[in-house]
Amino acid sequence: MKSAAAHLAPLARRAFRLLWIGQTVSSAGDALVQVAFVFAVLHVGGDAIDIGTIAAIGTVTRVALILIGGVWADRLKRQFVMLTSDAARAAMQATLAVLLITGHARIWELGLGTAVFGAADAFFGPASAGLIPETVPPEELQRANSLMTIPASLLQIGGPAVAGVLVAAFQPGLVFAVDAVSFAISAVSLGLLRLPARSMPARGSFRADLAAGWHQLAIRPWYWINLCAHACYNFAVPAGLVLGPVIAARQLGGASAWGAISASFGAGAVVGGVIGLRLKPRRPLVVANLAGVTGGLPALALAGPLPTWAICVASALAAAGLLVLNSVWTATMQQLIPDEVRSRVDSYDWLISLVAMPAGFALAGPLARVIGDAATLTGAAVLVSVPVGLIVLVPGIRAVRRTADGRVTGPQPRHRPGSVQPTEATG
Repeated sequence: MKSAAAHLAPLARRAFRLLWIGQTVSSAGDALVQVAFVFAVLHVGGDAIDIGTIAAIGTVTRVALILIGGVWADRLKRQFVMLTSDAARAAMQATLAVLLITGHARIWELGLGTAVFGAADAFFGPASAGLIPETVPPEELQRANSLMTIPASLLQIGGPAVAGVLVAAFQPGLVFAVDAVSFAISAVSLGLLRLPARSMPARGSFRADLAAGWHQLAIRPWYWINLCAHACYNFAVPAGLVLGPVIAARQLGGASAWGAISASFGAGAVVGGVIGLRLKPRRPLVVANLAGVTGGLPALALAGPLPTWAICVASALAAAGLLVLNSVWTATMQQLIPDEVRSRVDSYDWLISLVAMPAGFALAGPLARVIGDAATLTGAAVLVSVPVGLIVLVPGIRAVRRTADGRVTGPQPRHRPGSVQPTEATG
């Protein structure tokens, strides 16, 4: 019991508990609306091209604004940036719900709603990465990040099925209304936060603020080397997501097989989140990146393909490894990046991920037509697993260590001669 209490220690802190409740409710709404969105487009007369186009609008908007979101998350109180983002998404989802329920929704309105959603996400993500360290002490950051991921992983298993039932019994508009309420609850939870005042960075020009964030990333080789490896991961993983359903339909028995594989990923993610609660590696980035090596297993299993149960196991192992990687990586970044630039540095992290993954989605299908499914998936597995496995040999990665009191320390930033050297942050 004492061990369980230690693992759940962040929830004993009022600020984190409020944040966790709000984000859990919001994640539930998001899990439902992902399925409802597809049926909403079809409901108003759209087709597969419209679904893809509208989804791309959200990604493009987020990519275009993510660095701006990082700057403002550092300039302002982060909880207010997140609250404003939630309020905007609540208003947008409520508007779309009314339009869908009354039969007045149009394709362009769903596209506009997706653009607003992507813009709000661009501000919310970097602000969230910066806010969590304000709610818990450094030694609890990894557990806090793991606790944030577990509800979303659980919802990934059952959320689509619940959404399908709601859409079938009622209509997509109702699910959008539920999502709007979830964002309103999240906004209320953020409004109730009472956090210690933090020293705000001196505000320069927007360009200078962006440059300062890039500088803080560039002077930390352990950070940008990890980002390069993670970009390879994000670029290659979509190959399995694009080709998997096709292989399942042709060789594994159809949609039920792909549904089982998808559900196993959610189950593995839950396991990975629980592992993240308990894990306290002395060399965080070594363990995190080695956990990420499992990410190539689903593509290898699909390349055969192996039996469905084996692909499910591979998918679960990949998800568990990814959640461990993410929770340890995020906690490390939150401790070693100075607070005044944390959101800006995180926005560059998001930007690289958001650019790499859509590119992978776009290229997987055409590449498979040229060299075949098996070769594409095998190449993707190599590109996922090899970079994250090799970077553990980099001295700077190995030099990031956890001290006896649970804090993470790392190499001193590499400053140019004559430059000012800020103190390394520890949370």
